[in-house]
Amino acid sequence: MNVAIVGTGYVGLVTGVCLAERGNEVHCVDNNPKIVEKLTSGQVTIYEPGLDEIFQRNLKKGRILFSGDLEAAVLRAQVVFLCLPTPPGEDGSADLKYILQVADDIGKILARSPGAGYKVIVDKSTVPVGTSGKVDAAIRRHADSKIEFDVVANPEFLREGYAVEDFLRPERVVIGSGSERAVAILQDLYEPFIPAGHPVIVMDEKSAEVTKYAGNAFLAMKISYMNDLANFCEAVGADIDQVRQGIGSDSRIGHKFLFPGLGYGGSCLPKDVKAILKTAQDAGTPLSILQSVEDINQEQRKRFYRKVEKHFKGKLEGLRVAVWGVAFKPNTDDTREAPVFYILDELLKAKASVVVFDPEAMEGARRRYGDRLEYAESCYGALQGADALIVVTEWNEFRKPDFGLMKNLMRQPVIFDGRNIYEPKKMTERGFLYHSVGRRAAESHPQKQGRS
Repeated sequence: MNVAIVGTGYVGLVTGVCLAERGNEVHCVDNNPKIVEKLTSGQVTIYEPGLDEIFQRNLKKGRILFSGDLEAAVLRAQVVFLCLPTPPGEDGSADLKYILQVADDIGKILARSPGAGYKVIVDKSTVPVGTSGKVDAAIRRHADSKIEFDVVANPEFLREGYAVEDFLRPERVVIGSGSERAVAILQDLYEPFIPAGHPVIVMDEKSAEVTKYAGNAFLAMKISYMNDLANFCEAVGADIDQVRQGIGSDSRIGHKFLFPGLGYGGSCLPKDVKAILKTAQDAGTPLSILQSVEDINQEQRKRFYRKVEKHFKGKLEGLRVAVWGVAFKPNTDDTREAPVFYILDELLKAKASVVVFDPEAMEGARRRYGDRLEYAESCYGALQGADALIVVTEWNEFRKPDFGLMKNLMRQPVIFDGRNIYEPKKMTERGFLYHSVGRRAAESHPQKQGRS
């Protein structure tokens, strides 16, 4: 099938590459010439495990191409995926200007080429309820009744770090459309991806749009609930890890998204929670639980930073602080809404000297902070002379470090673990002053030691 992808960001690139992997002819369009040039020359513009291998394979076979020519892509395609950003506005609402501008352009293209044939226009981006109708209206302003097309809501469910796996073997595919013709085409397109027993769920457009927001909001709710519960456990002397295991063993709850930490970040959960809150407010049906989810998420990173302040009695000026992790989660270079930025901002306000390391996301820190931070070439390089280490992202290489080397490198063996990747008792035995989230501290603390 001939497919057009409009937008080569995270969703667009993964969607295009994976569709090409199943034999489709894919034309990806982007209005940024530098991105088009990089992709055409074989440079993947995002970090996502497994993506580069299939990208190179399909580029070599000629099944995927990149350009800035929207008209050529649309006229040739049977299905056109809109994979465009919907950034949050100041009031939290999703900004649809990119999607509606492209829809307007598509309408003009189809009006100029009445013989182009039937098109399925797919909203792949996460969009507020009612967006499919707006896209349809934007196209029809230019295309008369002789132009055949349908607009479909087909939300993506890609987890950063697992996006290729999620697209190639999805748990479910949601198709929002009242057009049997459009549904049949998309079912045919997705058929090679669907594992046995996994559903293709067909519903109306508005329900499909709400489904995406409802799913992300529910995951955000689980995270904020566990963070709130972790703070309660600290107050009463319980251990959130033990509580997590106890409740996660209940099949009605499950083990996923029950890990406390610094709160959620990334390109989806923060903006999607804000967007559905704004939509609910506009509809006169405020979602009180989700407002609490948002409030808890913002408070969690502040609460964690207060632990750092408390340990050093508010005197961080001149101290050297190492930070492990910039990406909002492991296995991605995405730093959008990353919790680390609040921590770094506060450390810099306190006039601490800050050195960071992340295996993939250092560029995100450089873009934001420039020379206000130091950038280490390794996790151990960041520890040289450090008065404290703050663990922000749970990359695998941080989980089993050489603790003896760490202690020798640090001026003070103090660790603030925002992801609970180490055991409190073992860290005390190793000679560290160790702080984590929602867990009891070891009963005895070592004397401060390390390099002078």
